[in-house]
Amino acid sequence: MSKKSAFQKGKFNSAPSLRLGMLIFMVSLLNASLLAQQQKNAKNMTAKEILGNPDYLAISFGGFRDTSREIEPTMAELTEDLRILSAMGIKLLRTYNVYYHEAANLLEAITKLKAENPDFEMYLMLGAWIDCKHPRSNHPHHHEESEQNASEIERAIALANKYPDIVKIIAVGNEAMVKWATSYYVDPYIILNWVNHLQGLKKKGKLPADLWITSSDNFASWGGGGPEYHNDTLNQLIKSVDFISMHTYPMHDTHYNPQFWAVPESESNLTDLGKIDSAMQRSLRYAKSQYESVVHYMKSLGVNKPVHIGETGWATYSNEHYGDEGSRANDEYKSGIYYKQIREWTKKAGIACFFFEAFDEPWKDAKNPMGSENHFGLINIRSQAKYMIWEEVDNGTFKGLTRGGKPITKTFDGNLDSLLKHVKAPIAAHEIKIHH
Repeated sequence: MSKKSAFQKGKFNSAPSLRLGMLIFMVSLLNASLLAQQQKNAKNMTAKEILGNPDYLAISFGGFRDTSREIEPTMAELTEDLRILSAMGIKLLRTYNVYYHEAANLLEAITKLKAENPDFEMYLMLGAWIDCKHPRSNHPHHHEESEQNASEIERAIALANKYPDIVKIIAVGNEAMVKWATSYYVDPYIILNWVNHLQGLKKKGKLPADLWITSSDNFASWGGGGPEYHNDTLNQLIKSVDFISMHTYPMHDTHYNPQFWAVPESESNLTDLGKIDSAMQRSLRYAKSQYESVVHYMKSLGVNKPVHIGETGWATYSNEHYGDEGSRANDEYKSGIYYKQIREWTKKAGIACFFFEAFDEPWKDAKNPMGSENHFGLINIRSQAKYMIWEEVDNGTFKGLTRGGKPITKTFDGNLDSLLKHVKAPIAAHEIKIHH
């Protein structure tokens, strides 16, 4: 008789081994499925897909909460801010420099939130600050650049390579070419050289190929203004960037170019709210005209590429040019109207709009706490949502979220009548004074 195998003799029972093998196999399949789902959920959008996408709202971000930038926001504070903005549907932030630690820490905070929740999405237009030589001095040299620029660009490159899933755009300079930035502006060729440098690194594989490069500047600097800006260097820059990031500020021009703002004689019989509503409609048309002037100049060069709004906003308080003793432009009611108008237009038009800004930053004009620069945020330093986003509070958007340990509540206790007591109609046409 042939010998029976060990299995046939019952020395080994195959059933437990089979069950264990099947269990391991099923667990492996489940893990692979979960990983695939996480990878699917963890989107990695490109700048081309993000910019102008109405599902990816943009905003300018600064997380500084004190009167000095020497006191930088902590990781916990940046995480608070990110959760608040994400709850509002904001998915694209614009930062302005990398010489403070804020931008690098912000990227780390985003990375941690993504690790906690693969569905969390937040992308950056990373700003690299550009100065002329001897900026903010009595003798700025606009034809030469600051020795700090090269280091600033190198830091931006390092962060873009370290966080390619988050940094989708590098913006070279902020209002660095507009000539009213008298203390630091540079000749356009300085911006062009850095843009070409970054584009060259992309071609060499030393930066992500789908990283977009631009400069973010006033509409006039992009050809939408006077002939003093129209030159071959600007034309080359327009051809070199991946898209144009232009700024428009009707609010500022209620002082510097107030013809569009003042109440015409034909509307003198309107109620104050009627005058305001009409003035805000004119303000939106003013912003549109500046946007269109840039598009027109670009197309006159035979160029057709995206043009997005890198910055626009409307401060909620001012004790200077735009307040009660000036153009009477600044209050939460007018700011709220502008915010809703600009969002509605840009969403429909497929234009990205980096609204300025997410949170009030008191360092901007530390010597004058009631200066307009300190009051551009959607949320103030007391963790109160301004009139622009009262609806977000009503809708429970911020439920369970805090800023500085405080829940997000509404300014004026959400009472519109109380707010309107602080609102004045714009100046009349006969009150216009032209300021330069």
